[in-house]
Amino acid sequence: MARRPIRILAIIGVTLLLLLAVGITFTIGWRPIIGPRARALTDRRFEATPARLERGKYLVTSVTGCLGCHTDPDLRRPGAPPLADRLGSGTVWTGSDTPWVVAPNLTPDKETGTGNWSDDTLARAIREGIGHDGRALFPIMPYPRYRHMSDEDLASVIVFIRSLAPIRNPLPKIQIPFPLNLLIKGMPQVLTAPVAAPDQSTPLARGAYLVQMGACADCHTPQERGRPIPGLEFAGGFVMTEPTGTVASANITPDPTGISYYDEPLFVRAMHEGKVGARQLNAVMPWTIYGNMTDDDLKSIFAYLRTLKPVKHRVDNTVPPSLCRVCRMKHGLGDRN
Repeated sequence: MARRPIRILAIIGVTLLLLLAVGITFTIGWRPIIGPRARALTDRRFEATPARLERGKYLVTSVTGCLGCHTDPDLRRPGAPPLADRLGSGTVWTGSDTPWVVAPNLTPDKETGTGNWSDDTLARAIREGIGHDGRALFPIMPYPRYRHMSDEDLASVIVFIRSLAPIRNPLPKIQIPFPLNLLIKGMPQVLTAPVAAPDQSTPLARGAYLVQMGACADCHTPQERGRPIPGLEFAGGFVMTEPTGTVASANITPDPTGISYYDEPLFVRAMHEGKVGARQLNAVMPWTIYGNMTDDDLKSIFAYLRTLKPVKHRVDNTVPPSLCRVCRMKHGLGDRN
């Protein structure tokens, strides 16, 4: 008779384990437990050519914004551009809403930077989200966007990063808070197939690629629990705190509540000067980076933005924040939505 309770307990135990396994499979998945997807590193090297150096410099300093995130800001200058004598040396995001973020030293310093990293280590980090130590990178580094970076542009970016002046800058190890440190392990995706050069045949096609490389949607789309809210792509309202202040991103769709009143010259001038008319853009919008783009590329971005689905979503940083029932965040004119 004593065996029956044992058998029942065993059945209950197995059933609970099966339910737990099914629950994990269909909720957070197994990556938080077994670790991120990662491919083995290769010995590939990217030849440093003048063309790659020039293209890489343009991408890094004007489009992707790498130096804006990986350099201490110069808060004394308009737009808080990266400190000119510290380019790429890494920084701790003190004063932001993610003060635990540490942007690593990208310079080729062998002790504190990337001097001992292989080209493929950098390539895997940029497009696949795996750090040099095998961990999953926090996706504030927009590697899900950079997956679409062409192979040649990737090579150019790495060639330029290798050309930065080495700067010794010891930084603390990033400590991502729980449960984010586990949840992000499911985000990196292995990339094994070549990524072809983007379609550059029309301004619209070029603009689509530049918007992807600039990760514009990441800031201009409100999020809930770290995920973009469906239907509000590029509609603004994502609240960000930086040393230069707390602001909500603008609605950049062609809706009347967005930037339908912009024309091409106004958009280009805003990116170059950091102003919309007399209104100064907050440095949270890194116009000092994007303003380095050519007029043709900025016009291409504007052409692409005009094709977005118009989304009605009022956002205004000149009035006190209020709760928005659309994005469920607090921003100016939130109560008008």
